[in-house]
Amino acid sequence: MNCRGKTLTLGARTHVMGILNVTPDSFSDGGRYLDVQQAVAHAKSMVAEGATLIDIGGESSRPGASPVSIDEELARVIPVIRAIVGAVDVLISVDTYKSEVARQALASGAHLINDITALRGDPAMASVVAEMEAGLILMHIKGTPRTMQKAPQYDDVVGEVCASLQESIQTAEAADVAAERIIVDPGIGFGKTAEHNIELLKRLTEFRSLNKPLLIGTSRKSFIGTVLGLPVTARVEGTAATVCWAITHGADIVRVHDVKANVRAAKMTDALYR
Repeated sequence: MNCRGKTLTLGARTHVMGILNVTPDSFSDGGRYLDVQQAVAHAKSMVAEGATLIDIGGESSRPGASPVSIDEELARVIPVIRAIVGAVDVLISVDTYKSEVARQALASGAHLINDITALRGDPAMASVVAEMEAGLILMHIKGTPRTMQKAPQYDDVVGEVCASLQESIQTAEAADVAAERIIVDPGIGFGKTAEHNIELLKRLTEFRSLNKPLLIGTSRKSFIGTVLGLPVTARVEGTAATVCWAITHGADIVRVHDVKANVRAAKMTDALYR
């Protein structure tokens, strides 16, 4: 997968994407990396621990979160992108559903766009990604961050998420996003109950029908807390268990906060599975 001149080789190993939230209100690390130098230091630390992608987000998507303006999101992410691109030699992803943020982020040196709305949030997003020859992560969400956890319901969570992602793939390819630059993410925790999340993971192999690389983001999420009875700060082992499971059921990329532990878990699982 070639993303704006940088290559991501899939299949031989699991890639670990480190999360870098430059927000005051993200559910796990909000407020910790608002300063550019702190953000750069954390990115360097995650790369040293084995991350091969860094995902930068300037708007929280935690349950109940309110949207921020384009100007505010740009003010948060663009200085960080510019600083990190010169500091680390890995792929930079930007977590946004706004096409103008995506355009400026890519122009500043980012390589992929991680769209939590799977192109439903901004009709111009696909054309921006296509024009800039960037990678595109399509994530499923039911509702919006503000509403998504208000009693989400499905008749068949896996079938419905698969169908929704297939529609987004078709939208992307119709806008000339290169087929080989598209990654899918079933959106664990985004408009799903704990039972829905577990069902998605149990049936993860069914997402192979989409014929796209698969990204899984379970890191520190509430369903892990529900199972283990633990707060967000104590879910490292639970996250690692889901990472190992996901790898053996088709995940190519795992998106995590705790890079060192999950790189080790992924490397051991790869040795056994791949």
